[in-house]
Amino acid sequence: MIILGIDPGYAIVGWGVIEYSGSKFRALGYGSITTPAGMPTVDRLERIYKGMLELIEKYHPDEMAVEELFFNTNGKTAIVVAEARGIILLAARLARVKIAEYTPLQVKQAVVGYGRAEKKQVIAMVTSMLKLPAPPKPDDTADALAIAVCHAHSGCSRLADYYNK
Repeated sequence: MIILGIDPGYAIVGWGVIEYSGSKFRALGYGSITTPAGMPTVDRLERIYKGMLELIEKYHPDEMAVEELFFNTNGKTAIVVAEARGIILLAARLARVKIAEYTPLQVKQAVVGYGRAEKKQVIAMVTSMLKLPAPPKPDDTADALAIAVCHAHSGCSRLADYYNK
């Protein structure tokens, strides 16, 4: 199964594509879609949308896993990130890619075994599990790979199908 993991953002959308087969992982690609700060919002959203279409076209994922948003401070940031997340979900939906969503707590639990793990622990586990030559940069990319791994662990079960309808 080919899984596209996405860490949604407005300035940086982290992405990671893994192949999951027989409980083994293999990274197929990872990186980020970036938008410059001075660019108008509509243009930034268009860049994210086109970047998502390119990823879907290149990797033909069977499923996409996206991190749910969690904000406790800046409402303005939450709005633009939510807009970007909507564009990301739309791109996958129009390409007929099955979508699953996970909270940061679920991702950390699946990758590290502890829902309150620190970012450096998540990065270390992703690097190790996927046998990467170095920790992925930026951190959003490591998070996207962690989301894909989380989906491989959680989303490939019948129970997950029940919850992700």
